[in-house]
Amino acid sequence: MNTAPRTYEIRTYGCQMNVHDSERLSGLLEAAGYVRAADAEPDVVVFNTCAVRENADNRLYGNLGHLRPVKDGHPGMQIAVGGCLAQKDRDTIVKRAPWVDVVFGTHNIGSLPALLERARVQSEAQVEIEESLVTFPSTLPTRRESPYAAWVSISVGCNNTCTFCIVPSLRGKEKDRRPGEILAEIEALVAEGVLEVTLLGQNVNAYGSGFGALAAAPDEVRAMTAGGESAFAGLLRACGDVAGLERVRFTSPHPKDFTDDVITAMAETPNVMPSLHMPLQAGSDAVLRAMRRSYRQERYLGIIDRVRAAIPDAAITTDIIVGFPGETEADFEETLHVVREARFSSAFTFQYSKRPGTPAAVMDGQLPKEVVQERYERLVALQEEISWEENKRQLGRTLEVLVAEGEGRKDQATRRLSGRAPDNRLVHFAVPDEPVRPGDMVTVEVTYAAPHHLVADKPAPAVRRTRAGDAWEARRAGADGRQGVSLGMPSIGRPAQADTPAPGCSAVS
Repeated sequence: MNTAPRTYEIRTYGCQMNVHDSERLSGLLEAAGYVRAADAEPDVVVFNTCAVRENADNRLYGNLGHLRPVKDGHPGMQIAVGGCLAQKDRDTIVKRAPWVDVVFGTHNIGSLPALLERARVQSEAQVEIEESLVTFPSTLPTRRESPYAAWVSISVGCNNTCTFCIVPSLRGKEKDRRPGEILAEIEALVAEGVLEVTLLGQNVNAYGSGFGALAAAPDEVRAMTAGGESAFAGLLRACGDVAGLERVRFTSPHPKDFTDDVITAMAETPNVMPSLHMPLQAGSDAVLRAMRRSYRQERYLGIIDRVRAAIPDAAITTDIIVGFPGETEADFEETLHVVREARFSSAFTFQYSKRPGTPAAVMDGQLPKEVVQERYERLVALQEEISWEENKRQLGRTLEVLVAEGEGRKDQATRRLSGRAPDNRLVHFAVPDEPVRPGDMVTVEVTYAAPHHLVADKPAPAVRRTRAGDAWEARRAGADGRQGVSLGMPSIGRPAQADTPAPGCSAVS
């Protein structure tokens, strides 16, 4: 009888929230005795899906179709589908792909091991979708992909009603974690060697609203806001008090909830990095109104101006949707105006696509594909020009780079290493004379700028070995075939054909 542990593979689509959920799914499966598949076909394949693009279901069913003959030739193999598309489509998945064994939603990821076992014993598909959160994901086992950088969920769900976004109906209303739980998780991560954390939420800077009225909030929340600051500003300052935590980031905020006290907290808390992802979506007030985005161009640009005044070196990135229903050429020109004024270091640009179940999907004024494509090309060209100009301003600067694993796809050919600067720019740098590891810090001087990365080819003035590098080395000593992971945002500019994580749910929130 085969007594080898069953193997698994998780295929993740969509935002950082999904990436972090997949870390939880890995932790759950490994706690149940599964091991990550190396080269052989896995015994269990889990799809953690996204529903924010129009063709998300086509991608899923295409992938499931490719797996059917593999499963037929692999006795005992199981297929599970979770995430936002599973929450939305439910029983439809097993009707269209009856070889799927398990379907679970965004609110009950902790049920996966039990559902797999039940499907195996009963020899029939198990579909379990909860309408509200069963267990906050932070309480579940986690297999962190990186020993030096970690996601930390501070909230789940969203209270906004953007007309193009299906996320609130799939993730539910906002629920916040108590500050003490968040800080305890961060402190535990730091004790394991983590240097950088990214605070995650569908609307991260609305943190605190999930507790309801302040009078009913936990004592620690009331203490954090006693001076008049928002809960999110207070949380950023509290992160500054965590010994050994060198870098704090967050994604993704919403302009309507972005208050001046958050800017002040960012500027005054040394380990909060000078980088900000601030979704624009559109520059036209008319389009913003149709999107049900409760801010206008003037407010948005005012936020950008105040951030730059308080944090002059901040790199600001954004999300932009082109071709929203009813968008006129004049509306689009307003978006280009904001791009010129804000001078984003990079932008995640999207052509509008229908999300079934959203108000925008049935709006009048759906634009022809060729119109959307032409506008999209102009936007990308403008942003590429600005990104390159902004990166050229970095020439000659000395930066401390957190060495990353898996960021530089051509590093072996160019004999460089890669990492992230404090402002989250990607830097490729010459290999220092002394050994360095992912998680270590290297001081470099920028010698070349491209639109989407910087190069530092001079000898590194300093290398700082860190606890994070030690943690990476210790993990490598027991390596099990895991692939390298990237730090920070996915690639920017023109989206690649392959699925890459979107920046939080900001592209859809």
